[in-house]
Amino acid sequence: MSILLVGLNHKTAPVEVRERLAFTDEACAESLHALVDGEIVREGLIVSTCNRVEILATSAREHDAEANSRLEGFLSRARSVPGEFFRSHFYTHADDAAVRHVFRVASSLDSMVVGEPQVLGQVRHAYSLAVEAGTAGRVLHRLVHHALHVAKRVRTETGIAASAVSISYTAVELGRKIFGSLKGSTVLLVGAGEMAELAAQHLANAGASRVLVTNRTPESAQKLADKFGGEAVDFNSLAKHLAEADIIICSTGAQQYVITKEMAARARETRRNRPAFFIDISVPRNVDPEVGKLDNLFVFDVDDLESVVASNIREREREAERAELIVESEVMQFQLALRNLDIGPTVGALKVKLQRIAREEFERQRHRLGDITPEQERAIEAMLLSAVNKISHPLIHRLRRSYDTGEDENMKAWRDSFKLEE
Repeated sequence: MSILLVGLNHKTAPVEVRERLAFTDEACAESLHALVDGEIVREGLIVSTCNRVEILATSAREHDAEANSRLEGFLSRARSVPGEFFRSHFYTHADDAAVRHVFRVASSLDSMVVGEPQVLGQVRHAYSLAVEAGTAGRVLHRLVHHALHVAKRVRTETGIAASAVSISYTAVELGRKIFGSLKGSTVLLVGAGEMAELAAQHLANAGASRVLVTNRTPESAQKLADKFGGEAVDFNSLAKHLAEADIIICSTGAQQYVITKEMAARARETRRNRPAFFIDISVPRNVDPEVGKLDNLFVFDVDDLESVVASNIREREREAERAELIVESEVMQFQLALRNLDIGPTVGALKVKLQRIAREEFERQRHRLGDITPEQERAIEAMLLSAVNKISHPLIHRLRRSYDTGEDENMKAWRDSFKLEE
């Protein structure tokens, strides 16, 4: 059995190519039925995300050339896109290389941001679609579950996901480090755009007790507050709400300072000099840098955050080297399990065939034995089966060696000799 993978991703193809080849869930199920014919392509799975489109399949080894050709033409037919449009962006992997690629994708080693957790959920989703479509068989079942195991090892045994590598997440992580925990703290989001929304998501995950949202457009503030269980407040009362917040994350499109030194100083007096942390992820900056010169008020702008992100990315890259070693060891483990999976049915069928021959011969010759007790009958049957096992042991050993050395013709001869179903 061969494992084949073809596809393209953010490293090999621009977004205008990837978006033309992307699959919806409905299109994925329909296309899988067209791809898997049960003879040339035995099993199939499609991973389609904003960063990659990949087709994972299995085929009988004698059909490898036909299966490769079928997979390469599949995307063109399924998405009605000429092959010339994307062929130069394609990569293909087979067997060990395909398994290694799947393990690296699931472990987020092949992601745009190494260590990001979303891709594992995307692999699970692709697998569930294949299961529902009935195109995931015993090999893909084993491969995907092993990939999930590898991803878990990578996340628990390395620090690949321990440090923040997005600006919004880094902002929240800095707040967590300064205050120890965000539980019991009040966070004020100034702005309701994409960066603010990402920060709100991370804040909700970090357990902030109270999230205030303000924006020049009240409807936008209310929408974001509702989404994350926060509270929308009046932008014209920003100075008042500054005094309530322990962490202020500012992300607006304003061309001037939204928070001035005077506003921050008044808020500090109301807070009785309790520390506050300002994170300005706006360009141009929205928080006057002079605020950071006041006692117990700390200001980080986007350059400060980007330097932290760069450091964290370097740390993830070091951890990724450890993760690659885990992947390599697991590729070997999987191939061993796959060999046992492939040879198992043939070995089992041979044992059953030989045992059946012994039982049938016993029944044919039983009348020659005369009257025997049930105990004697069971003893004779046990002796016959024991003899069969001893005779079959070197046969099975030789059969396994034929498989391990890739002697496909010998494997076929074994099956033909004993009239075993493939």
